[in-house]
Amino acid sequence: MTTTAFVDAAAKSHKLWGGRFKGGTAPQFDALNNSIRVDFRLWPFDVELSKAWAMALYGAGVLTIAECKEIERGLDAVTRRLDAGAEPIASDEDVHTFIDRLLHEEIGDVASKLHTGRSRNDQVATATRMWAMDATGQLDSAVRQLQQVMIDQAHGLETALMPSYTHLQRAIPVSAAHWLLAHFWPLERDRARLRYAAKAAAVLPLGSGAVAGCAYPISRTLLQGALGFDGVTPNSIDAVSDRDFVAELLFCTALLGTHLSRLAEDLILYGSSEFGFVQFGERFTSGSSMMPQKRNPDALELARGSAARMLGHLTTLLATLKGLPSSYNKDLQDDKRVVFDAVDTLLLVLPAVAGALAESTFRTERMRAALSTTMMATDLADYLVRKGATFREAHGAVGRLVRACEERGTELHTLPFADFAAAHPAFEDDVFDALSAYRSVEHREVEGGTGPAAVRAQLEAAQRALEVTIR
Repeated sequence: MTTTAFVDAAAKSHKLWGGRFKGGTAPQFDALNNSIRVDFRLWPFDVELSKAWAMALYGAGVLTIAECKEIERGLDAVTRRLDAGAEPIASDEDVHTFIDRLLHEEIGDVASKLHTGRSRNDQVATATRMWAMDATGQLDSAVRQLQQVMIDQAHGLETALMPSYTHLQRAIPVSAAHWLLAHFWPLERDRARLRYAAKAAAVLPLGSGAVAGCAYPISRTLLQGALGFDGVTPNSIDAVSDRDFVAELLFCTALLGTHLSRLAEDLILYGSSEFGFVQFGERFTSGSSMMPQKRNPDALELARGSAARMLGHLTTLLATLKGLPSSYNKDLQDDKRVVFDAVDTLLLVLPAVAGALAESTFRTERMRAALSTTMMATDLADYLVRKGATFREAHGAVGRLVRACEERGTELHTLPFADFAAAHPAFEDDVFDALSAYRSVEHREVEGGTGPAAVRAQLEAAQRALEVTIR
């Protein structure tokens, strides 16, 4: 290939590199190397940081004010074209190349000055951090909407009693609102982690260049302020390779997915015919192609399944990072595949879970029917403690009564008083009051407990928690 032919080919492909190469790249390499179909979505952030970079170059004396304004005008034109649906072409290696090509089409050779002093290494790190900051806000909003649905449903369940479960065995009666709020607080912890992930992302790498820093006297502090970052990276080698913020966001998505999976599992279980505590609506369920009677909680099952993908994405990134030498390596290009999919998936799952929960009907009569007086065994032991017995002594006495019920196939409230008297002399005629589920709940007014006042306080605290947002 002649020199002229190579220059023409390079211009046609619009690569941001290639001067030291004699020929073009293999199509098989381009298919592997090009990331435009993944990182295309970064374009709004790349345009924004490019405008800030143009101003930084003007401040460093690299651009004249006229050139700076011309580049800004060109980037605005690029934004309009992208908003109108402009698509990349085969030779656009990544989003940075794509925008650079469009900018050259809009303003000509002055566009070539924009890349002075920066590298795609610090450019993509900056754009990805900006995207992550935005993504945490979107996730926070979606989680808050689900939490509000939980609060709304819980208000109608304050006086409804249901069994609690440990080891999936009936334990002690609780307010149904208390059970539902047990899924609210893990989501609140997820929101706290999202706030931390947003803060971790808000450190500016732009100005780090490829690895050693920018050779021009740009102001990174001004760049930080212009782009909404909280600080600047202290080391250029670390800055271009740091993907801790991606790992932290992926951990947030993995744990959030896990919490959604556990909520989904409870609802699926309680919606089965065997439990019957929940009746699903129609808008977030599907039917069977064979069995006309079926109503399947598909939205909840997909939420449960998505948690595995979240875990896989986190593992993928950590496995990638663990073997890398310092500074930028092309392996890092795949960080966006996993984090984009994780966030995209959750932004589909969260509204679906919120919708499925909002249209669910809680069948409080089935919950109440699932209670049995044997579940008040702990309350009987507490009854004896209040009469002066030690808890170990009380535990043994009540255990013998429960064994008698099992042998006779009956419940505690059907035992004659003589059985209670034989089990422990402290039992009196008022023992049967201790077998009331409502009395059991009323005793548990400790902060965070299932007592009526404690649950009302918990609901108020939950509503206040939603007033806090990421930014």
